[in-house]
Amino acid sequence: MLMLFLTVALVHIVALMSPGPDFFFVSQTAVSRSRKEAMMGVFGITCGVMVWAGVALLGLNLILEKMAWLHSIIMVGGGLYLCWMGYQMLRGALKKDQKPADAPKVELATSSGRSFLKGLLTNLANPKAIIYFGSVFSLFVGDSVGASARWGIFVLIALETLAWFTVVASLFALPAMRRGYQRLAKWIDGFAGALFAGFGIHLIISR
Repeated sequence: MLMLFLTVALVHIVALMSPGPDFFFVSQTAVSRSRKEAMMGVFGITCGVMVWAGVALLGLNLILEKMAWLHSIIMVGGGLYLCWMGYQMLRGALKKDQKPADAPKVELATSSGRSFLKGLLTNLANPKAIIYFGSVFSLFVGDSVGASARWGIFVLIALETLAWFTVVASLFALPAMRRGYQRLAKWIDGFAGALFAGFGIHLIISR
C-alpha cells in the first residue's frame, strides 16, 4: 500500500512539474497581477484535478475505451481551447509593443472569483489531464485497490496539486520575478502562445 501511494505521488509530481496550461496560467497571473489572484486560480485548478481524479478512480479509462467518439470530442475540444489560448497569448505579445514598458498586463482575470473560474476551466479543458487521468493514472489503480486506498489517493492528489501550484504562485509573485517578466513579457508570452497553439494543433490532428 505504501509503495502504491509513493508511486502515485511520484508520477503525479512529475506530471505537475511538466509545464502546461495550468503552470502558465498560475505563473502569468502571479507575475502580472498578484499572489492572491494566482492562489484563487490555484484553488480552481485543484478543484479541476479533484474532478479528474474522482472520475479516474471511478473508471475513466473504461469509459473512454467504450466511447471512443467521446474521447475524440474531448481531444478536439481541448485542442481548440489550447489553440485559442495560444492565439490570445500571441496577440497579447504583439500588443505589448504598443504599451508602456512599466505597465505590462496579461488579461487573465479581473477578480478573485474569475481567477478561480479560469483556473478551474483551464484544468478541465486541458487534454493533458484527460490523457493522464484516463490512461497513465488509471494504470496504478486497479480493481484490487479498495475504497479506503482510493480515497487516500484522491486526497493525496489534491494536496500535492495544491502544494505544487502554491509554490509556483509564491515564486512568480516575488518582486524579482515580476521585474524579470516586465522586461521579457513579449517573448515569454509569444513563446508560450506558440507552444500552446502547436500542442493544440497536434492534439486535433492526432486524435
